[in-house]
Amino acid sequence: MYGLLAEFDGPIELTAAAEKAYAAGFRHMDAYSPFPIEEVSGAIGFHRSKLPVIVLAGGLLGMLGGFALEYWVSVLEYPLNIAGRPLASWPAFIVPAYECTILAASLSAVVGMFALNGLPQPYHPLFNIMEFENASRDKFYLCLESTDEQFDPANTRKFLEDLRPNQVWEVPY
Repeated sequence: MYGLLAEFDGPIELTAAAEKAYAAGFRHMDAYSPFPIEEVSGAIGFHRSKLPVIVLAGGLLGMLGGFALEYWVSVLEYPLNIAGRPLASWPAFIVPAYECTILAASLSAVVGMFALNGLPQPYHPLFNIMEFENASRDKFYLCLESTDEQFDPANTRKFLEDLRPNQVWEVPY
């Protein structure tokens, strides 16, 4: 079993259920809704993302790579002395290095987002529940995963039913 899925009618009920599940000790859970709900992110324990660090590292590497490429071409590989200017004229290197920074940061953001979200994901166990397609329309779901230390099928089902959801499903793999 992947876990237990509970359906709620609105964001307030979902937020309250997520807060109670977190307070009960559940840490491996996820919430699904037709629109983002910031309170639910905090309620399920999702606080920080590694994506800003990935984007910063990508931008810095892009800047260094762009500057190194310009230095290599202009100073080491094909030096041209034009009007007695220095070969390593760093002010002339700023704009292309900046553009390389933007390019590398944006590419690392896209790749990092896909990697951290586990995408592409053509199959997920929740797709086995036919009613789950309403998560993108008008229903709100909380899934408590079986990998959690607190998870016990019978006790977790009773816990979820005490939260007064519309329905609770067992999610097979």
